[in-house]
Amino acid sequence: MTDALPVIERGTAETHGDHHLLRFTLRLPYPVPRVWAAVASSEGLRGWLAAADPFEPRIGGAITLRWLNTDPDGNATVASGTVTAWDVERVAEYTLEGVHGRIRFHLEPPRGEHVLLRFSNEFHGDDALRLDCLAGWHNHFEYLMDALDGHPADWSRWTPARWRELRESYGAEDGGKQF
Repeated sequence: MTDALPVIERGTAETHGDHHLLRFTLRLPYPVPRVWAAVASSEGLRGWLAAADPFEPRIGGAITLRWLNTDPDGNATVASGTVTAWDVERVAEYTLEGVHGRIRFHLEPPRGEHVLLRFSNEFHGDDALRLDCLAGWHNHFEYLMDALDGHPADWSRWTPARWRELRESYGAEDGGKQF
């Protein structure tokens, strides 16, 4: 990693009825191939988000994500879907069944020492789910930073404490909700 500090900008949400569009921007001091591998490969995704199996890296390919941070009863969230956009080292988009909806990673060419990663998540649900997802993605992006720095998540040590802290913070500011 370079001397430049990575930045996770606070996530925002646009809401229309029960339709939510979350957005995050991350400035990452890592080379594009490294960031791409983290968001667009089964090995990379496992280090900060979820196990991806199957994962067919092409438009129309199958993807199933199994989150490795489980609830207190040991239950994992599993979502299957399709790769709906794929442009190597630029765009990876996965449309998943259930509450997770469409998730999109868009890498922009380096600006100085930083690669800009624009993330969006589009889904349907109530405001509680919107806040849960803002906190969840923010928490996972912290894990992404660690994984990019060579320290993938040790899911056996995961607790919901940081997620709760982020959830409370997003709730206090109402998650940057825009109408």
